[in-house]
Amino acid sequence: MFKKTYLENGIPVVMEQIKNSRAVALGIWVKAGSRNELPEKNGISHFLEHMFFKGTQKRSAKDIAIDTDSIGSDLNAFTSREGTTFYIKVLDEYLDKGCEILSDIFLHSTFPENDMEKEKGIVKEEIKLVEDTPDDYIHDLFNQAIWGDEGIGQPVLGKRETVKSFEREDLIDYLKKYYGTKDTVISCAGNFEVEALLDMLNRSLGSLRRGSEPEKGPQPVFNGRINIHNKELSEVHLCIGLEGIPQASDDRYILHLLNTILGAGISSRLFQEIREKRGLAYSIYSYITSYLDTGVWAVYAGTGRKKVTQVIELILKELRGLSDSVTDVELERAKSQLKGNLILGLESTSSRMQNIARQEIYYGRYYSPSEIMKEIDAIKLSRLKELSNKLAGQNTSGLAFALTVLGPVQEDEIKGILS
Repeated sequence: MFKKTYLENGIPVVMEQIKNSRAVALGIWVKAGSRNELPEKNGISHFLEHMFFKGTQKRSAKDIAIDTDSIGSDLNAFTSREGTTFYIKVLDEYLDKGCEILSDIFLHSTFPENDMEKEKGIVKEEIKLVEDTPDDYIHDLFNQAIWGDEGIGQPVLGKRETVKSFEREDLIDYLKKYYGTKDTVISCAGNFEVEALLDMLNRSLGSLRRGSEPEKGPQPVFNGRINIHNKELSEVHLCIGLEGIPQASDDRYILHLLNTILGAGISSRLFQEIREKRGLAYSIYSYITSYLDTGVWAVYAGTGRKKVTQVIELILKELRGLSDSVTDVELERAKSQLKGNLILGLESTSSRMQNIARQEIYYGRYYSPSEIMKEIDAIKLSRLKELSNKLAGQNTSGLAFALTVLGPVQEDEIKGILS
């Protein structure tokens, strides 16, 4: 059962009771991520997330760890381009304790200066790890190429030089600017009593009085171009894509179906054609990334240097030809796959907690699984063809593909391939 209400200070609370579960997942979602950062402070959202766990007014970092483990809970956080999330998952009998720990971290962290230099070193190692993992790093390079050096084009982890520059005052200023009642959503899923939970939250998070609101910058402009990052690797990694749609677009389920058919499973066109039939790549898939006001529909592949051109040509052929060749059989199979993924993806309290929070942030309302499946079932083949032609059709004017390549490739080897 889903319910939405508000704390006494106006923070929205979305809840889903699951009576046959023994677990509860509670999350605090802040609508500020790397998109909101100034270029010279890139990475501060993620760094601040780390610093929240370094001690509060009444707990040291070790106390936080001990109190968390003593109730068998999972306490963690993550940062994205448009948000930062803090969450705890506990047994239902420890919800009050879990809520108190999570609230203490969120409201009373002290961000000790003597821990900042140590944490900078940790984050720098995290950045190096990504840079040494080319199938991860290619996505940061691709995002920067298509969206530019500001906003959503910036990496979530930041850059080594920006992380090095952070001062405690920067963290406090960022906190005051974005961590307010208008930036925050609370979500909870699992076995709990609504009134008891709201009482806990009002006694803790209800005390938050900062009233900031996220800044809405200009809509990012998609840059369709080729970017080559020559590096001596044993494999070439590439991302190729085009402008997609915003998170709350009415066409979102249509694009998910198109993406499923194109490259989101082992029966997909790209997997079957490029890996199974031709043996040109071990890893190949398509994906959708959507934001508040824009998005990207893209394909990742890892392949050998001598196969790069062929793989890119095959990906372009599938993308450009999808609107003319997609069939009812593929549509029905994609519907079944998408609905199955939806239900299986909501098996845990954590995934449900995340689902209802994201719906509140991006849609401002709740869509039940049955409502979503009904919308998916109602989609006709003509709508797939129409959206596919609009996004990737061969005769679409102004259509711009973007290509980013990381590996032992020279620009002249790829030049002209997108035309």
